[in-house]
Amino acid sequence: MALDRIDVWFQDEARFGQQNTTTRIWATKGTRPRAVRQKQFESAYLYGAVCPATGTTEAIIAPHANSEYMWEHLTLISEATESGRHALVIMDGAGWHQQDLTEDFITLVSLSFRPIRQNSTL
Repeated sequence: MALDRIDVWFQDEARFGQQNTTTRIWATKGTRPRAVRQKQFESAYLYGAVCPATGTTEAIIAPHANSEYMWEHLTLISEATESGRHALVIMDGAGWHQQDLTEDFITLVSLSFRPIRQNSTL
């Protein structure tokens, strides 16, 4: 595939959530009263990617970070890549990026620049 037919994408994900701070209450000096504090928290993961050359972006919000949601995100990237072009996705080395997640229309490269899966057409 000619280099002018390759779209370079940059992908990452982040966790967003609410976690409470330490509980504080008014008390008489010298005492240590007990107070109930909410300990559970809610969070979600945002998977995002951008192709700077075209300005195209793709993102999903997921309850977990795993290879299943990574596959969904890569599917969105591949659908956003024009027909006849190839997507080269650069990402970090998270565990769910190491799976065999690609098809012939997409190539993954980790930030250490080791191909995760080499595409024979490149």
